[in-house]
Amino acid sequence: MRTTIIAAAAALTAAGAAHAQDDVALQLKWVTQAQFAGYYVAEDQGFYDEENLNVTILPGGPDIAPPQVLAGGGADVMVDWMPSALSAREKGLPIVNIAQPFKTSGLMLTCWKDTGITGPEDFAGRTIGVWFFGNEYPFLSWMSQEGIPTDASDDGITVLKQGFNVDPLLQRQADCISTMTYNEFGQVLDAGVTEDELVTFKYEDQGVATLEDGLYVLEQNLEDPAFVDKMTRFVRASMKGWKWAEENPEEAAMIVLDNDETGAQTEAHQVRMMGEIAKLTAGSNGALDEADYRRTVDTLLAGGSDPVISAEPEGAWTSDITDAALN
Repeated sequence: MRTTIIAAAAALTAAGAAHAQDDVALQLKWVTQAQFAGYYVAEDQGFYDEENLNVTILPGGPDIAPPQVLAGGGADVMVDWMPSALSAREKGLPIVNIAQPFKTSGLMLTCWKDTGITGPEDFAGRTIGVWFFGNEYPFLSWMSQEGIPTDASDDGITVLKQGFNVDPLLQRQADCISTMTYNEFGQVLDAGVTEDELVTFKYEDQGVATLEDGLYVLEQNLEDPAFVDKMTRFVRASMKGWKWAEENPEEAAMIVLDNDETGAQTEAHQVRMMGEIAKLTAGSNGALDEADYRRTVDTLLAGGSDPVISAEPEGAWTSDITDAALN
């Protein structure tokens, strides 16, 4: 079946120049920011036009769940973290990873150094801010592997349901909070806190990093050669956008700002964010690395009595799209 799909996609691509532009709706995981620069760059630089695509980029937000948008037909493809996607798949939503622009994770915990926390062994009895809406899975899996309960018991962690800000740390409501290397960590520093006052734990360094910001579609759509062809062209153009953004981070940040209709982002923040994002996409050509996938699955399965996923996923990713796009 795979050979047939790729052959059909190749044939459709060859004839693409004679077709009107195909519409693609992309649902982002969060608001317009440099985290998604590759897609805005691909639009701005004409990479989508070159592939006969008319791409609509849909910003996310605190009240938008990309899997629900995808399931409801509001988007053709979405950006999501793999823990969230695999959990949704196990619960019955047949979503499939078709490309992985992010090679490494930017997730970490940021703690006050004066709490005396030096490692995970010191988390017991602490209050830790954790994002939810699917973002909690890496943390819960990590704590399960460490054998640290998250039930607010004396020997466990009190989990604070963290908003998408750094207030719980700044206001001393939490000893540690969830941050991204490219976003919230910078917000803490912008608030006047110095790095010497903090201790950070990158998930990559703890051996529990899971894949972030992959591209996902509904499984049944991959049975349609025309859809496969459209996604092949979309991934190819998007990866051109990501590589351009890596090589031109300041210009990419400006393109993001041009697309921020809310006016909430600042130039300094987006330039810094793009510099950090480039470190996460570096080394990726869009194809999912099986070793990275395996690490993510193993981390999520290693959840003791309450794992993020309870069984080995089947059919959760395909290389068909990137194989065709890269060839």
